[in-house]
Amino acid sequence: MKLVSLKSLIVGVCAVSFAVGLPADKAAAQSWGWGSSSKAESKHIVSFKTRHTPGTMVVSFSDRRLYYVLKGKRAISYPIAVPKADARWSGNFRMTSKRVDPTWTPTPSMRRKNPKLPLVVRGGDPKNPLGVRALYVGNTLYRIHGTDAPWLIGEAVSHGCVRMFNKDVVDLYNRASVGSKIVVTYNRFKTSNPTYASYSRNRKRRANFSRSVFNFGF
Repeated sequence: MKLVSLKSLIVGVCAVSFAVGLPADKAAAQSWGWGSSSKAESKHIVSFKTRHTPGTMVVSFSDRRLYYVLKGKRAISYPIAVPKADARWSGNFRMTSKRVDPTWTPTPSMRRKNPKLPLVVRGGDPKNPLGVRALYVGNTLYRIHGTDAPWLIGEAVSHGCVRMFNKDVVDLYNRASVGSKIVVTYNRFKTSNPTYASYSRNRKRRANFSRSVFNFGF
C-alpha cells in the first residue's frame, strides 16, 4: 500500500484545493472559491466483472470513478474528483464511520495560504467543502465526501480525499454500511452497457435528498 507522508495528509486533509491560488473572479464562485461547471458524467449502472462481493466500494483513480458493486456482475458507477499526482495512495480498507452534514475545520497551514478561509464551516452550510455526507476510510485521514464545488468533479484536484456530487454521496451513503470494504486502486476497469440508475428508492429518501443538496441545482 502506498501512502503519502503524514505531513501531506495533515496539510491537505480532505481535498480542499481552493485553499491556494484559485480564481476568485468567476461568476459561479463561492465567497472563497472558484467557478465554471462540471463536465463529469452522471452516475449509471454498468457491467462490472469482479471478485469483490456486493456492497464493496471500488475507487479507481485512473477511471475517476467509484464503483459500488451490485449483484449480477454489475456496479453503480459514480464520477469522482481524485487526488493530485503528489498525493497518490491505494489499498484495501473498511468504512469506519459515516456522517451527515460533517463539520469542516481548515488547518492552520491552509489558513496561512488563504486567509479568507473561515475558522470552521458547520455542517449544513452550502459552502462546506465536505458537502452533505462523509464516509471515513479505515484509520486514515481520508474521506469519501460531497463537495461545495461540483464543477471540479472529474478532475485531479484533491490532497487525498475522494469528492463526489452531493446527490451521489447521499445515494452512496444510503446504500453503504459501516464496515463495508473500500478498495482504492489505480487499476482501470472495463465496463459496458450503462443504464440509468435511480437516486431514490422511496418517497422518504427523495424527501431527505431534497433537503440535503442545498442550492446546487441537482
